[in-house]
Amino acid sequence: MQIFDLNAMEAYPQADRDKNVFYKTERFKTRIIELPPGSEIPPCEMTSHVILFVVKGIVEVTVNKERAIIRNGQCLITEPATLSMKSENGAKLMGIQIERPKVSPK
Repeated sequence: MQIFDLNAMEAYPQADRDKNVFYKTERFKTRIIELPPGSEIPPCEMTSHVILFVVKGIVEVTVNKERAIIRNGQCLITEPATLSMKSENGAKLMGIQIERPKVSPK
């Protein structure tokens, strides 16, 4: 068992986002994401299921061109999709990527 303090975690900029992964297994990885005020993450094609949990702030998330607003304590769960996000006042999130099970050929 491990306990992580999401509020205390510092995040690296988007260019170094792989350093934000704080837990990883073969099928999923968990990272901290920080969006400074007025920033955004451009559209990204995700091949995994994604859970975004807002630790602090408000985030506008676009999933396959459908927009949603998520706030402190809320989460968004989506199947593989094209995702982007932005925050006017800044935000901190936890993102979890869950790989789809590999289907064995019969």
